[in-house]
Amino acid sequence: MKPNALLKKKPKKKRSQLPIRLNILFAFVFLIFSLLIVQLGIVQILNGEEAQREINETANTPTEKAVPRGKMYDSNYDLILDNEPVKAITYTPPKNGESAEDLLTLAEELAAYITIIKDEEELTESISERDKKEYWYLENRDTVADRLTKDEKALDSSEQYKVELKKITQKDLDKIDWTTDLLNVIAIKKELASAYELSPHIVVNEGLTDEEYAKVAENLYHLDGINAMIDWERKNMYENTISSFIGGISTSEQGIPRDNSQYYLSNGYTWNDRVGESGLEQEYEHVLRGRKEKINYTTNADGNVISSEVVVEGQRGKDLVLTTDMEFQQEVDKIVKEELETAIHNSASNNGYLKDALAVVMNPQTGDILAMSGFRYDRETNEFMNQAYRTVYDAHEPGSSIKGATLLAGYQEGVVGIGSTLVDAPIKIKGSKSFSSHGASMGSISDLTAIERSSNVYMAKIAIKIGNGVYRQNEPLNINVQETFDTMRNYYSQFGLGVKTGIDLPYEATGLTGIPSTENLMHLAIGQYDTYTTLQLAQYVSTIANDGYRMKPRLVKEIREPSAEGDTPGKIIQSLEPEVLNRVEMDQTYIERVQEGFRRVYAGSRGTARGQWAGFPYEMAGKTGTAEKPQFKMINDEPVQVADTDNLALIGYTPLDEPEVAFAIMVPENGTGNGRHQIHHAIGKRIIKTYYEMKDNQQTEEDEE
Repeated sequence: MKPNALLKKKPKKKRSQLPIRLNILFAFVFLIFSLLIVQLGIVQILNGEEAQREINETANTPTEKAVPRGKMYDSNYDLILDNEPVKAITYTPPKNGESAEDLLTLAEELAAYITIIKDEEELTESISERDKKEYWYLENRDTVADRLTKDEKALDSSEQYKVELKKITQKDLDKIDWTTDLLNVIAIKKELASAYELSPHIVVNEGLTDEEYAKVAENLYHLDGINAMIDWERKNMYENTISSFIGGISTSEQGIPRDNSQYYLSNGYTWNDRVGESGLEQEYEHVLRGRKEKINYTTNADGNVISSEVVVEGQRGKDLVLTTDMEFQQEVDKIVKEELETAIHNSASNNGYLKDALAVVMNPQTGDILAMSGFRYDRETNEFMNQAYRTVYDAHEPGSSIKGATLLAGYQEGVVGIGSTLVDAPIKIKGSKSFSSHGASMGSISDLTAIERSSNVYMAKIAIKIGNGVYRQNEPLNINVQETFDTMRNYYSQFGLGVKTGIDLPYEATGLTGIPSTENLMHLAIGQYDTYTTLQLAQYVSTIANDGYRMKPRLVKEIREPSAEGDTPGKIIQSLEPEVLNRVEMDQTYIERVQEGFRRVYAGSRGTARGQWAGFPYEMAGKTGTAEKPQFKMINDEPVQVADTDNLALIGYTPLDEPEVAFAIMVPENGTGNGRHQIHHAIGKRIIKTYYEMKDNQQTEEDEE
């Protein structure tokens, strides 16, 4: 082998080299990533706050949807107040609101399917001149802008808009053909504009036809914010019976009360929520409202809703069980109305003033309201209107019916005792008119006789003695009138006279109090000065019947869960126990003495109620009352008495031991004469007879079962 052959080198392999184009590509990719990193840094450092705002705008936004309110049942668990499903078209505005132009466009689209006001005359009246100007403005914005002066263009947007509307003339409006279709569009736009962001607002439910509802439901995909849903309306199963105490709720247009909006908003309400405005609907709003359905809306950066999710299922409001038997309530209504009609049309003359009859029936041991009824006669329409609310809101002088409280005040103050006798003869104080009892003077009479025969003088002398006055005929009376008034009113208030009874309603009147004077003091003692409601009189007589314990009147006795069946309440949540407001500051012996006096009013040989109640099959106790109510007219700027009329009152309870029903009847401005004096007795007798008859029938049914 040749040495040179061993030394010969092997050929070298070629080093692989990347194509130059691939290097350029790598460099380009690197550059792009570098730019992205720089851009992210800029976004984070310079635009972080703006980016976070964008994120927030696309976050979930919670809102709530109203549910049906709780129902009401009577004491026998018969349904009184229900919810009736009603088809409705609603609008939920986006988070950032809609422009006026967008609302008009949506209204035009929606108007192709619905007419929110069917009556053309009503529709025309609902559209104001301003509504027409706002429409004209949207259609002719540039034209209006050209009419502004330089200074007007410098105004802020709201002020400038006001000026622009003023620039629109009647001539401008006359150029538009205001057809029914166009007015419907404007009416829809007004409804859309009244909605609050992310709060469903009812555009129309009343008068919405099935066809309209179906058309909207089929076209929801292009009607942003519009929904076809089921709304709820209240349905009173007994029409007007105690409707004024059931109360009412606001409409979706009214929403929550604006003067107390912060309270409602802080308690989870939205602006368009319907709430109780009166009666039990208002008093028990927190119970009846239920648990609203909670929905999360997802919105994009423009504020438009892109999706929604129910996160909390809604639950209908809790149910109320009332103390009233609706069958008995209806009978009491019938009695009061019929007797008022008889008194008005079956008498020679009542001077044209009689128009009202009021009655309250309650259980004196529990405070349960068994019935509250009131009717007013409208002489112009010749109609009798159910206005039971007057038993709580209207106050009148009740006459002698309060003499039981006056006598008890005398006992407790020590100015008279059991069996004390005083002379019933006209009282004549210097400078005052003569004061006497009705009819002839009674002479020397006892406390029981004073109640039985209704002595005005006996009660007036009690008031004078409470004031440490010494009566001498035709001489002035030295007495601290204000202090005596305060003492008397303090005793009356312990029975519920002149103060709130505590009934579970949002409002009740307490009556009027006058200016103290010696003459007025004597009238105060016989119920012819301060005024009281029929409910206060019922609480007063119930307190005496209940041995001095004043019970809080109540219309609701139970709160219950909604039931699956719907017509009957669910399980009990809370039983509202009877509540004692106070025990009058008087010896039990005194109360029993007045109870005996009240018994004699109905059953005594000279009792003021005996003539009307003789032979009545049930034992009764109570008191009659007649308060003079002169009528005046202004003649030559001076009040001139033109007629005499009386307020008639009757209070009572039964049976004497363990009384279970008490009543107060007030017939204000009843005219004069014996013919009219029978109406309150007629009402009272029929109410008590009905009560016992229904009780006996119920017992019979229970025995048969």
